[in-house]
Amino acid sequence: MNTVAMEASGSDKIEWKQLWSLAALYASIVIGWIAYHNYQPKLLEQFHFTDFTFFLMVAQGIILVITPLVAGKLGDKYRFKRGDRIPVISTGISFAAMMFMAVAFTLFSNPNETFRWILPLLIICWLIAMSIFTSPALSTLELFTPVDKLPRAMAVLTIVANLVYSLEPVIVDLIDFLGAPLTFMAGGVAVFLSGYALKKNSLSLFKNNPEKPKAEINLNTQKSDIGFILFLGLALGVSTTVLFNYFPQIMEKSLSGLFNGLEGKWWLVIVLVISAIASLPVSGMINTYGTGKSFWASLWINAASVVALFIFGSPTMVVPLLVIFAISFTFLSVSSLPLAISKANYYEKVFCVGIFFSGTALPDGIIDAIQAF
Repeated sequence: MNTVAMEASGSDKIEWKQLWSLAALYASIVIGWIAYHNYQPKLLEQFHFTDFTFFLMVAQGIILVITPLVAGKLGDKYRFKRGDRIPVISTGISFAAMMFMAVAFTLFSNPNETFRWILPLLIICWLIAMSIFTSPALSTLELFTPVDKLPRAMAVLTIVANLVYSLEPVIVDLIDFLGAPLTFMAGGVAVFLSGYALKKNSLSLFKNNPEKPKAEINLNTQKSDIGFILFLGLALGVSTTVLFNYFPQIMEKSLSGLFNGLEGKWWLVIVLVISAIASLPVSGMINTYGTGKSFWASLWINAASVVALFIFGSPTMVVPLLVIFAISFTFLSVSSLPLAISKANYYEKVFCVGIFFSGTALPDGIIDAIQAF
């Protein structure tokens, strides 16, 4: 099926097979990050690299901010040079799978003093590999989703990501049971298979034809609003960073008298599950009110709820604020990327998605570096 036929046969429908392939790849990326964050401090301690933690955190932040921009530029280049962005995505996925395996075999071999220095290099290469294909891959959302259904498709990705993150305590236990070598080996297999499924089910439809997205708004009549797209990513990034870095401690302290002193990580799980459940209804509301209005309303409500949660410690205040934050976070998650895509020029779509994810990664990179320092 070529691009024209695809649009003629179902221009008003989401291509669900392709979307679920993308969701599977997104899930493997999230699991990969969970594994990385679980094992990175352990590996640094095991191989006596704790003195390099700050350097690694700074390098990680730089990589996660710069790589999406480079990948976006390459993705756009190949979109018009070869008619698709397959080379960047395929190369990134293959590189990521290879890095997973390289780390696994390095750990299996229990490297000596000389070869242990290869581990930091492998970790940096792994970071580059995991971020180089994420933006081009997620930018394909516009290829099989009509513009008026982008929030619905984004809701699916939000559900998948939030549910996987909500399972983090279970995943971490499984990771600890498997051990580092098997975990990285399994991660490599998961990324490769989900990437192959995306390529087979989605990108191959456009291999022999120039891409023409379903979510096309204006081809070359608008200038990419790069500053606003970066702001969109920063807004989501700040909210996500606060959620994962500070909410568990706040919840554990403020709600210690409830539910037999439930640990902070489980309050985080509750927020993520609420967000996942709310994603589809929220996407319908975003379609009704528009991505712009939904984003700005959710941004202000989200910011106000965060400030209030830092100020008020009473459970009678914290619980409602927690629900308000979860719902506004869902609106923010579902509306921001579709709005970013709508603000991008047709010829810079992948690059602008890269800008969005650079903005998303920046706040967490800064916090990680500060904490490591």
